[in-house]
Amino acid sequence: MSEIALEARNLYKVFGRNPQQAVKRLKAGETRAQVADAGTAAVIDASFTVNRGEIFVIMGLSGSGKSTIIRMLNGLHDATAGSITIAGDPITGIPASRLRELRRDRVSMVFQHFALLPHRTVAANVAYPLELKGVGRAARLAKAEEILTLVGLTGQGDKLPGELSGGMQQRVGIARALAADSDILLMDEAFSALDPLIRREMQEQLLELQQKLQKTIVFITHDLNEAMFLGDRIAVMRDGRIVQIGTPEDILTDPANDYVEQFVQDVDRARVLTAANVMERPRPVVAESAGPRTALRQMRDAYLSAAYVVGRDRRLIGVVTDRDAVKLVRRGESSLASIMKPVTQRVDEDEVLMNLFIPSVESPLPLAVTDAAGRLTGVIPRVTLLAALGPGPGATGELTLPLVPMPQEVIDEVLAEPFADEKEGAR
Repeated sequence: MSEIALEARNLYKVFGRNPQQAVKRLKAGETRAQVADAGTAAVIDASFTVNRGEIFVIMGLSGSGKSTIIRMLNGLHDATAGSITIAGDPITGIPASRLRELRRDRVSMVFQHFALLPHRTVAANVAYPLELKGVGRAARLAKAEEILTLVGLTGQGDKLPGELSGGMQQRVGIARALAADSDILLMDEAFSALDPLIRREMQEQLLELQQKLQKTIVFITHDLNEAMFLGDRIAVMRDGRIVQIGTPEDILTDPANDYVEQFVQDVDRARVLTAANVMERPRPVVAESAGPRTALRQMRDAYLSAAYVVGRDRRLIGVVTDRDAVKLVRRGESSLASIMKPVTQRVDEDEVLMNLFIPSVESPLPLAVTDAAGRLTGVIPRVTLLAALGPGPGATGELTLPLVPMPQEVIDEVLAEPFADEKEGAR
């Protein structure tokens, strides 16, 4: 089971004259608009957990309550009702001194507009959290340089923030948060102020850093494509409430309601769905130990002129064609080894669809999908790849790339003889 790094239970945040009365009325079933006379309900009954090492994205339009939630997670806003815990320790209803300690040691924040100290050097900005912890100057500056290298800012430590581009300034902000070495990293619209190309570059770098550091990250955004690209799981908010929590694939292929469905209509599915999301069960698959007659029969039954060959551990080994198998039968050979061709195109299960088009076009068979151990786990026919990019869910039936099979009369002639190789144990 995943270790829970952060948990929020039944969170409410109401701004106004009588927040407790507003919460009581909301719990009784009144709407956000109906309690407006008592206060503005920014967050209503929000519950979620964030697992250690996960990027948990909270997304929604302006006014949905997402930024209020992140300010509650680091104690900038008190919760009107509900609780928040970090690794089991509460951060709601605790003394201010304990809250400051938690912020310093357990939670770091990356802001939308960088929030750098303009008269301090880049290195001094990055080292600032360590200064607050009492770390000596030499040690903290050495650590700052190490982290600047990690975020791609080697040699920039002596510059002032104003001398850097927006994207570089945001890297400094991330470096500063990493320098604190806290358990949880909160990122509030961290890339929203950047140009689109720089924004994409920063998203990719965040994923690269996460692969190395395995931080627990709560990321706030209004951009669904950004949420889908970054998030291990996503919470979608509307009018103060969380309306769905799920993986990007869950939200894209099984939206909880009309609101979420409308939201995902314009998502770039090619950047979200992976090979594993759309692959079909591979058929036919020929065992390495099978003979040419067995291979021919399997191809005939599937109406295909070629098939993938796998070993006993289902590791993908090669490809055989019906024409080559017929030649073996006519020569009286019982092993496929001499006709097996290498697999020229294969993709990993977690490869996104946008990277599959060229391999799919170049593959003579439905595109082979393999796991980390090289085992054949599925195939993607071209028609399935195209269907998956449509407005609805990906294909779910067993589809195959239409290849021209060997004429039936030739196959029947070859298969008329007994299956000698099967009697020898080929399966």
